[in-house]
Amino acid sequence: MDIASLAGIILGAVMFVFGVFSNGGFEALKNMVDSASIIITVGGSISGVLAAHKLPDFINGLKGITLTFKEKAEDPAETIKKIIDLSNVARKEGLLALEEAANDIEDDFMKKGVMELVRGIMETSLSCMEERHKKVIAFWEKWAELGPAWGMIGTLIGLINMLKNLEDASSIGPAMSVALVTTLYGSLIANWLCNPTASKLKVNNEREVAIKEMIVEGLLSIQAGENPRVIEEKLKSFLTPQAAGSLGEGDEAAGGEA
Repeated sequence: MDIASLAGIILGAVMFVFGVFSNGGFEALKNMVDSASIIITVGGSISGVLAAHKLPDFINGLKGITLTFKEKAEDPAETIKKIIDLSNVARKEGLLALEEAANDIEDDFMKKGVMELVRGIMETSLSCMEERHKKVIAFWEKWAELGPAWGMIGTLIGLINMLKNLEDASSIGPAMSVALVTTLYGSLIANWLCNPTASKLKVNNEREVAIKEMIVEGLLSIQAGENPRVIEEKLKSFLTPQAAGSLGEGDEAAGGEA
């Protein structure tokens, strides 16, 4: 599980509740709750997101929040080691031996790449994966956009009703308070939930795409018959200096140069 996402969501809620509570106790917290405002802001914004997407994309977008809490298992350094192992197999036994070696590979993308070794197919698969990710990200970005907008709609509704009853001065303060609650809800939707979710999904997408691109580069280098040490040095460019250093000086690759 991605602890950062879970901790961020919980900590944000705690900070909000603490901030409100410290300035008025339970009574202040009750002032933040208004059923009509919830219906207008949450219901209105989610209906707008629904209208902006096909139903399958809408459902997948909602499910996308679970992805922010999942820790991706791919380790770039381990992926490079697997590719170097494959390059040593290909160097010693030939490309046909890679099909048997593919049986021990858990990563479906890498396994498919080993079996096919065709740039066009691998790049198309990568492009389709990225397009699916972008649709989910777009869902949360659209909700972040519509949340504050519907919050403002709720505020305008409240202000209109307030101005219709100006003769009752005692009702102006409470009515204004309720009107502003919808703006609060819209801001919370955008800044507590949707924008952080979209940002984390972008981070996950960029990480996964980088690993897949590394796999494509590595497998095509194997197909081209490049030296395992050369392949390793090439793939290290995808890593941070710290991660690249953890791979050592390529001793395993060097063993395949004979």
